[in-house]
Amino acid sequence: MEQYRDISYAMSGALTRAYSTSFSLSMRLFPQAMREHIYAVYGMVRLADECVDSYAGDDRRELLDALEKEVKAATKRGYSTNPIVHAYGLTAQRYHITNNLVTAFFKSMRMDIAPRSYDQAAYETYIYGSAEVVGLMCLKVFLDNEEQYIKLERGARHLGAAYQKVNFLRDIKADAAELGRWYFPFGSYETFDEKTKARIIKDIEKDFMAARKAALQLPASSQKAVMLSIEYYQKLLEKIQKTPAHKLKTKRIRINNARKVALLAKTLTKGVK
Repeated sequence: MEQYRDISYAMSGALTRAYSTSFSLSMRLFPQAMREHIYAVYGMVRLADECVDSYAGDDRRELLDALEKEVKAATKRGYSTNPIVHAYGLTAQRYHITNNLVTAFFKSMRMDIAPRSYDQAAYETYIYGSAEVVGLMCLKVFLDNEEQYIKLERGARHLGAAYQKVNFLRDIKADAAELGRWYFPFGSYETFDEKTKARIIKDIEKDFMAARKAALQLPASSQKAVMLSIEYYQKLLEKIQKTPAHKLKTKRIRINNARKVALLAKTLTKGVK
């Protein structure tokens, strides 16, 4: 069983690193013992993302339902024949990650199955389930302390929301033009302009402000890694802000590898508060 455990965590790490080089950079700043659990969370999330973003079959809902059922069962029994789910189940047991977070996550994933535009209520529901709960899962791993978790829960939710909203802006072409998704509860892909972009960025900046305050209260074991991810996403947001709205509809904004390494170096030279 120990060998299967190790292989499962290694596969979660490999899956996450293959999909996100920027996230993998932040992961280097977590202690090894914590790193595998964060990979387990993101590995499970990635499986669901693939189901709605890559798989084109008509049975996507059935696949999501089956995956959710397996994830919840693995959390209860501490075992799954799916290595990625197995790693998540062990982590969820170890850090008491509750299934209400899993339920909210899969609810949001189902919202992505069919093309749609979002009103304010659906927008908030989607962001909570798709991003905020992932931040809360990670917070469970960071703290393993219920009192501290409650104290920083709001900040973790703001951080997840900020990341998701930046991703919405960065991926606006793929989401709207290719997948038929318009997440923002105002405007449209066709009418997206500088005014709309500025309104969205203002909202994101408020999320980052609240998230940064909470991140600075994290223990040393997780603070630098989280701060690096914040620095990365804020630089990405700055680049989006400088990019004309019409160009965001034609290309995906990125931070080059040299800039990512510079952000890593900057974070490493800062002391932990």
